[in-house]
Amino acid sequence: LSRDEITHDSNLHRREIMLSKIQSYPSLINPPNPTHDSEYLRIVSSEKNSHELVDNHIIYAIYRDATDYLITEDKGIHKKASKLGIDSRILLISEALIVFQGHIQKDSLTSPPALKNDLVYNLNINDPFFNSLKSEYPEFKAWFVKISKEGRKCLVHYKGEEEIGALLIYKLEDEIIDTSPPLPKKKRVKLSTFKVTQLGYKIGELFIKQAVDIAVLNNISEIYLTHFIQPSDRLSELITEFGFYKCGINQRGEEVYLKKLIPEKDELLGLSPFDITKRFFPSYYDGESVNKYVVPIRPNYHSRLFTNYTDRQRTLEEYAGYFIVEGNTIKKAYICHSPIKRLAQGDIIIFYISGRKRLVTIGIVEAVYTNLRDSQTIAKQVGKRTVYTLKEIEKIAERSSLVILFWQYFHLSSPISLTVLNSKNIIRGAPMSIRQLSDSAYQQIKEVGGIDQRFTFN
Repeated sequence: LSRDEITHDSNLHRREIMLSKIQSYPSLINPPNPTHDSEYLRIVSSEKNSHELVDNHIIYAIYRDATDYLITEDKGIHKKASKLGIDSRILLISEALIVFQGHIQKDSLTSPPALKNDLVYNLNINDPFFNSLKSEYPEFKAWFVKISKEGRKCLVHYKGEEEIGALLIYKLEDEIIDTSPPLPKKKRVKLSTFKVTQLGYKIGELFIKQAVDIAVLNNISEIYLTHFIQPSDRLSELITEFGFYKCGINQRGEEVYLKKLIPEKDELLGLSPFDITKRFFPSYYDGESVNKYVVPIRPNYHSRLFTNYTDRQRTLEEYAGYFIVEGNTIKKAYICHSPIKRLAQGDIIIFYISGRKRLVTIGIVEAVYTNLRDSQTIAKQVGKRTVYTLKEIEKIAERSSLVILFWQYFHLSSPISLTVLNSKNIIRGAPMSIRQLSDSAYQQIKEVGGIDQRFTFN
């Protein structure tokens, strides 16, 4: 009917353009016909002209569930849709954009430049990186071709010009996981390939952080992968450290590891605040039984420690393919000379960038070491999780030092300026050292800073 209507357009040039455009769209095969539906015709009123005849047939396709949505700016069609009670499915262009955003995979990740967001079909299947996978999985080549055609996405790091050093292939699923016992149909992020050969840069930890970000962006609360256990299995040790657990075995005999990002209430029973961190990262406990602190940090140190902070200046080294190792980690270290004594495991720390005068980043304390004056002891505790070099640590150790090991959580979606912090009496003046917050002050930060409350439990 739409095509027929266009053929009657007296403007030949416009008619040819419209007929050409319409050919690019599939047609609804044998659509439902409203001719004998008297109730429908009574509601929409009988057509007065050929244009209204076409409209009534198009609306009827929605009314009879032959298709999901109609996108149109035609006010007459919207009025009829309202009378029929199907106005939620007949959308203006602006409304359609909002609706479809919920169905589009979101990949606006903040990744280090050395980690490339790519598609599987751009990978070289003959790269030596894949040799072990080919030997473990006889069907690997056929699977690789299949997911290439699907347009499967991946995160890849190249060591040198072309050789792959680390690879994470992932997809979003909404299906039953065929394990023993089976997992019910649910939206999940599947980590199809998780492999790192370029060791020493905490890339595995970075992959977990990126997978969590993908899940959060797409409103998904579970991540899983399958894995054949190997002797001295590094992967299983790494993922269990961040909340993955064995939930079954699939038909191939692979262990299935599942990670929940958001716990059920009964799963929290008997857990300490830090147990919640370990099992359900990025969810955390923020009730009154844990203390909250503002921690000042210099802009250059914040930039190195939190490389996924969007408002930071990247370095030339990063663009040359090098990682800032401490930025890849979930577990990080902070060293200072604060005399504070009350900090404890499970407490919440919120970083304030001193030079930029704003509150930005949340962490959860794992361990606290006080009165340290030996540089070797400090270096042993912080490992590769600090911004400081060994020489800088030696200088710091000349005075009694405090080491805080913590897990990085979220950046505030709305960083809070010092002006706002002072005006709302969250803090007074600019914090020069670690400062404890009242619980009411934290609640204001939670509201003003836009902390995602899906992930907070009290």
